[in-house]
Amino acid sequence: MTSTVPASLTRTAEGSALQAVLLDMDGTLVDTEGFWWDAEVEVFKALGHVLDETWREVVVGGPMTRSASFLIEATGAAITLSELTVLLNDTFEHRIGSDLPLMPGATRLLTELAAHEVPTALVSASHRRIIDRVLASLGPENFALTVAGDEVPRTKPHPDPYLLAARGLGADPARCAVIEDTATGVAAAEAAGCRVVAVPSVAPIAPAAGRTIVGSLEEVDLVFLRGLMTHGR
Repeated sequence: MTSTVPASLTRTAEGSALQAVLLDMDGTLVDTEGFWWDAEVEVFKALGHVLDETWREVVVGGPMTRSASFLIEATGAAITLSELTVLLNDTFEHRIGSDLPLMPGATRLLTELAAHEVPTALVSASHRRIIDRVLASLGPENFALTVAGDEVPRTKPHPDPYLLAARGLGADPARCAVIEDTATGVAAAEAAGCRVVAVPSVAPIAPAAGRTIVGSLEEVDLVFLRGLMTHGR
């Protein structure tokens, strides 16, 4: 996580109860969920196993340890969790280029948040090595801080990453808007007490009280996010 946050970024957006925006990475801002699944398929093929397509919804959006553990158990592959984690990260990095495809509306939203000096954090279950690689495409200047899955004792679906991000920005979790694409991430944000905008990617996300579901980031802007705080959805 970045060590300092500019004082100018810790103030509440003028005229709004919105204090910060916390964004997931894979499948929310960058179109990488397919890259992860392809990396998993490739690794297990080399180990002599074929992954069932239905498992994709099980592993999407979760911490590396959970996804890897599930795949080891499901396939019976003769590999340790630590060995598989390294292989998956290596394979993913080899598959992605220097210019990752962003999700529709991602660039516009990040630009708008930066222009209005809204404190913004990237909160991902991916490891630090992956986040730093992806930031080259997202623009590190768009985030006051970033939180990686291997930097917290408990990552998503636990609330810890979002609580850490809110604290780092000097914000009340209840006045933070979180944008997520998976049920695992939504669970983490809601457990932290944040207002959640769900943008489903690989798997659908069920409606629930206090949860806003949209088709893409193209439906989300600063007015929309401020409305979550002031009016609810």
